[in-house]
Amino acid sequence: MTACEDLKSQMREQAKNLGFGAVGFAPASLPKNTGDHLSDFLTAGRHGEMNWMKERATQRAHPQALWPEAKTIIMLGVNYGPDQDPLSALERSSSGTISVYAQNKDYHDLVKKRLKRLALWLIAQAGGEVKVFVDTAPVMEKPLAAKAGLGWQGKHTNLVSREHGSWLFLGSIFTTHDIDADEPEEDHCGSCQNCLDVCPTDAFPAPYQLDARRCISYLTIEHKGPIPREFRNAMGNRIYGCDDCLAVCPWNKFASTASEAAFHARETLQNPPLHELAALDDRSFRDFFSGSPIKRTGRDRFVRNVLIAIGNSQDLNLVGAAENLLDDDSPLVRGAAVWACRQLTAENDFAELEKRYAVREVDETVRAEWNG
Repeated sequence: MTACEDLKSQMREQAKNLGFGAVGFAPASLPKNTGDHLSDFLTAGRHGEMNWMKERATQRAHPQALWPEAKTIIMLGVNYGPDQDPLSALERSSSGTISVYAQNKDYHDLVKKRLKRLALWLIAQAGGEVKVFVDTAPVMEKPLAAKAGLGWQGKHTNLVSREHGSWLFLGSIFTTHDIDADEPEEDHCGSCQNCLDVCPTDAFPAPYQLDARRCISYLTIEHKGPIPREFRNAMGNRIYGCDDCLAVCPWNKFASTASEAAFHARETLQNPPLHELAALDDRSFRDFFSGSPIKRTGRDRFVRNVLIAIGNSQDLNLVGAAENLLDDDSPLVRGAAVWACRQLTAENDFAELEKRYAVREVDETVRAEWNG
């Protein structure tokens, strides 16, 4: 065994001991077509309001533009497999559905701590320099993970693993060490297109292409304004993210439930009642979602999502929760409350609400909601 092979073997063992379920090695570069796909995505405007993708596109397409000294990228994955089918939550219309990854602690912090420990181990063993990244940096983690052999990018553009299915948190260690690369994983999607067919908003223009502007994950997390009308009914009770295209992948039959307790769903975030979430003010929102990635979305956007779910619930017991927000300080919340009330309230009752509230409305967007 060469010194390089021995280092790789030791790193795999150390990564396993730290809780990583997958590890692979790739050169600090990406194929030209990866950058071309990113450019096409941005040129078509499919990134929506995520301008940070465009601002650092060169670094995304060329890892060495982010750190010229990098020679190897070590890609790592942590299993966060759920203990039940995420799609079953969609049937509980009076409760909210939160994406599996956000049902407990913020994975960014947890994974980054492990990456730092592994990176420090590498320096202690072999010297060199390192940088660690988890999602927030301009790193195209999914193409790099595929190149490093952790899986392949499926037709839904997400990473699919033969061992872990759809459920891997990804992180990377950039290093100045020149370590032999692993073989990339082949595409095993075949003729299956479950992920494309299940999407409630038709967010995939074609296999391996995503229009984020139509994606419920984007709409509930990144989109800052009112939810476009054409997508509101399709959102159902999804109040933060969407797992549909991940959950229907046949490769999940090989996946296992996450062993890490921090990735198990917090009881209060498993189908939380919509009426309780609608009552959150800014302080109680921040307290309730302390340590959660949901906190970064902010109370107003989150309650906007909750109100869309209330409007879709067909639960007349939730009318009061929506009415209580018709005079909220946030125009974003007020507009969503109007829509929710319109969905659940009889025409005459809605006309009464309009008399009481619409006359006081000063925001044009909210007035448009009252006008239908």
